[in-house]
Amino acid sequence: MRPLSFDPQLLRKHLLRHKIATLPELKQALGTSASLTVFRKLKLLDYLSSYTHRGRYYALREAVRFDEAGLWSHDAVWFSRHGTLVATIQAFINQAPHGWFADELAEALHAEVQDPLHDLVQAGRLHRNEVAGRFLYTAADHRQSQDQLRARQTASAVPLVANASALQVSPDELKAAILLFYSLLDEQERRLFAGLESIKLGHGGDTKLAAFLGLDPHTVARGRQQLLDQTVTLGRTRRAGGGRKLVEKKLPIS
Repeated sequence: MRPLSFDPQLLRKHLLRHKIATLPELKQALGTSASLTVFRKLKLLDYLSSYTHRGRYYALREAVRFDEAGLWSHDAVWFSRHGTLVATIQAFINQAPHGWFADELAEALHAEVQDPLHDLVQAGRLHRNEVAGRFLYTAADHRQSQDQLRARQTASAVPLVANASALQVSPDELKAAILLFYSLLDEQERRLFAGLESIKLGHGGDTKLAAFLGLDPHTVARGRQQLLDQTVTLGRTRRAGGGRKLVEKKLPIS
């Protein structure tokens, strides 16, 4: 008896229509009960497995549109350009200028990462460093790991610096230099400087800059809004009418 022949285009049409599918769904679409038959046909189509949901979902590479981080999702099922969750975690950490804390990585990947991180460290494929009572995960390469660690320590001490991996000064030296520069500015320039850096930091920037520069968060917010509204007054450190009132000198009565 001649063996049955299955057309891989049936799988392609199903995945293009539904974006993602499980193995039972693909078996039904192909008309077979054999998992191996499905995988043989999928291989001809260049497929991807999800890194979430224990890899139970499949998609066609041609239908996926990865974002800048190399991730794509459909119905809360996530796929990665790097493949598995373990491979994605390692790639993310190797590419990060300042490494990753586990909670940051879990939020970025929309997945639990503790067990894969532990396995990667045990296998020597990542390093783990303690920073302020938390574990920072960095690349396996010693030099890169030290650069990432220094960048994270600097970013924690100096929120104005997004990537300190190339700097050759300590966080304390950098902080002192920035605060010295800040002290040379007048009142309006300080407010605008803080506002500009807050814009760069995004959410929570006002609070971080206020703590770093010793300002009231409302002052930072005011500087940020002045820049966004373009309401900066040149040659004036205070708004019109601000400051102490002038005292009128009285002439002595003769």
